[in-house]
Amino acid sequence: MTGIYDGSLIRHDALNILLHLLVAVAAGGFIGIERRYHGRPAGFRTHALVCMASSLLMLVSISQAKWFPAMTADTVRIDPTRMAQGVMTGIGFLGAGVIMKEGITVRGLTTAASIWITASIGILAGVGYYVPVAIATCLTVGVLTVFRWMEVRMPALTYAHHRLRFNRALIPSEEEIRKLISDHGFTIANMSYNLTGDGRFFEYSMSIRTVDKRNTQRLAETLSRRESVVEFRIAPFGD
Repeated sequence: MTGIYDGSLIRHDALNILLHLLVAVAAGGFIGIERRYHGRPAGFRTHALVCMASSLLMLVSISQAKWFPAMTADTVRIDPTRMAQGVMTGIGFLGAGVIMKEGITVRGLTTAASIWITASIGILAGVGYYVPVAIATCLTVGVLTVFRWMEVRMPALTYAHHRLRFNRALIPSEEEIRKLISDHGFTIANMSYNLTGDGRFFEYSMSIRTVDKRNTQRLAETLSRRESVVEFRIAPFGD
């Protein structure tokens, strides 16, 4: 018998499929190692599986003529791009799962983006475009590592949510608070006021920003030495 039942053809197809999947696993795993090193929820195994799954689905799509021999041009029109669109749509749900909101901080956006690009690389591996796979993998890891190094060294504003609590009988004026914050290199974006503890305490809440992250520690040390401060909180937020 010939066609898909020919022994040599089956072995050739199996080796070709294995090559596609191994390339996808290697590419996804390489990206996942960087994410795992930085303690992200989606790491080595997740990226490897995402890339391999994308490759496998594309193999199914581009090999329809082999697993559906009754197909003819008059009955079924092959459009592998539909599978690619389905993969990228579905991967959005997985990416959304690693995005977490912690208070006013959002984490996981970069990991979600890395999962999305890993799925794209898996599609390339499934089609058999190995050179673009290698280039895209190297560029992705480069962005995740080199750009991180650049971001750390680039000047940028650091934002924090700041809360100060005082006894109601010992409330400093707003001018004093603003001067204290300003003397430590911060500017105040906004300020709100609150009575807590059945009216026993008064709180100043604000968003503050600075160009020097070390100012946060300096401010915390100053506040910890002030007896009038019942409680304070400085919670940086950003990417």
